[in-house]
Amino acid sequence: MNDAITDVPGIEVGHAQDLQAGTGCTVILCRDGATPGVSVHGGAPATRETDCLRPENMVTEVHAVVLTGGSAYGLDCAGGVMRYLEEQGIGYHVGPTRVPIVPTAGLNDLGFADHRIRPDAAMGYQACLNTSGSNKEQGNVGAGTGAAIGRLEGNARGMVKGGLGVASFSIGELIVGAIVAVNCNGDVMDPESGEILAGTLNPERTRVAGAMRLLTTRNEQYKEGFPSNTTIGVVATNARLDKSIATRIAMMAQDGYARTIIPIHTLGDGDVTFCLSTGKLQADLNRVGAIAAMVMARAVVKAVKAAEVLHGVPAYKDLAK
Repeated sequence: MNDAITDVPGIEVGHAQDLQAGTGCTVILCRDGATPGVSVHGGAPATRETDCLRPENMVTEVHAVVLTGGSAYGLDCAGGVMRYLEEQGIGYHVGPTRVPIVPTAGLNDLGFADHRIRPDAAMGYQACLNTSGSNKEQGNVGAGTGAAIGRLEGNARGMVKGGLGVASFSIGELIVGAIVAVNCNGDVMDPESGEILAGTLNPERTRVAGAMRLLTTRNEQYKEGFPSNTTIGVVATNARLDKSIATRIAMMAQDGYARTIIPIHTLGDGDVTFCLSTGKLQADLNRVGAIAAMVMARAVVKAVKAAEVLHGVPAYKDLAK
């Protein structure tokens, strides 16, 4: 066990990023297909192929999920993932070829470094070439490259570096894993210790000012910060799920966001969680959902603690010194 989503059999992860531009994408491959679910809680999502995941619709399996920077522009990288999978003969058979199903969610990192460079089909294809069944990278990689936390006062003041985090948990034969790109506007809190890890900084940029304190004590309109935040992630399990239950597990996994990010699911958030079921293990579904929320919360915390300073945006490690 690597404490990563790749501990779930059938799941591979690959990243591609441009550190200079401050953006990247992450591909979660399931070459043999996975039963999907999705939960969209944020008020400003940037997504692709999420409607087909609704339980009443025909698609019963997906072949990859993409988490990307670049806001809606970054959704283009799914085209490169589809090309890679088609070359591998993976996808729904439609006669002359196969059509891979690649749901995608994007976060807004356009204000982090160079907004003119966004994840595209070439980057998505490269991420596929980088996939591994033992990948446990975290921090400034993939979709977490340009992630930042705490834009309540706007990009000009007080952001802390966000990033990518992974986690997993097993009990008996059951395995549940999570991967998440944390680019939230709210503060990130460690639910085990109660420590505030990241958020909008005070004017001296020495500590987190506290998003809820600012919102409840200062009668100001925080318009600049709210359109620029999103947390996107995936939970996967070897438990056997149908689409309706996978959707419920994705919804339960969103509780991991709520336990660690305050506030969450605002009008400017694009928060999305996918669920992938790759196995046939019979398991207590309430247990699967509860563990999904737990590992998602751990992955959020790990993302913040693994992040490194980039383009002058300090990381938790810098504040903790």
